[in-house]
Amino acid sequence: MRRLKQLRTYEVALDKAGLGPVAGIDEAGRGACFGPITIAACVLPPQPIAVLEGLTDSKKLTPKRREELYAVVVDTALAYSVIHIPAAEIDRRGIQNANLDGARRAVAALDIAPGYVLIDAFYIPGLTAPQLPVIGGDYTARCIAAASVLAKVSRDRLVTEMGEEYPGYGVDKHKGYSTRAHLDAVRRHGASAEHRYTYANVAAAHEKYMRSTHDER
Repeated sequence: MRRLKQLRTYEVALDKAGLGPVAGIDEAGRGACFGPITIAACVLPPQPIAVLEGLTDSKKLTPKRREELYAVVVDTALAYSVIHIPAAEIDRRGIQNANLDGARRAVAALDIAPGYVLIDAFYIPGLTAPQLPVIGGDYTARCIAAASVLAKVSRDRLVTEMGEEYPGYGVDKHKGYSTRAHLDAVRRHGASAEHRYTYANVAAAHEKYMRSTHDER
């Protein structure tokens, strides 16, 4: 296939084959230990969109640029959805099951039923549309990159709000990922209701907090 501008090669090829509209799926927060995993789905028009120039994997963008592109994606998408799976559900079901279920829910929540779905890297059982896992999809397929930005910005905003309820952990800075400062805070304060207790680093830090409070008695 001829490589098209704006990472549209997959979308245009599928659309021309009568398999559109094409939705992209991506997630944010899988590797965090606080807050939800967030999964987004997005359907973009197949034509070039000048204001989406530079769209790529959200992790490669600055926070300012992510916010700018988020607004553009929301404005230009034919359909999009964002699903948050909370920490308690991740603990109950496991991160992989939570991720897969969130992807299915994100596709089901789209206002337009996709004819085909592109996913970053892995297969999702139970989708109602045919799918193609794309290795490195968030920087090779525009609809996946758009979903990446939707998921990342939505999650960052939500976790920053959670930081106001749980101010001792600095989540506005690290967004719930396992930084040294974050785990040190868990050792001092214990894990919160929004931490993932089944994650080994959280469990170990919380156990240390529990031992220290017991010793103080």
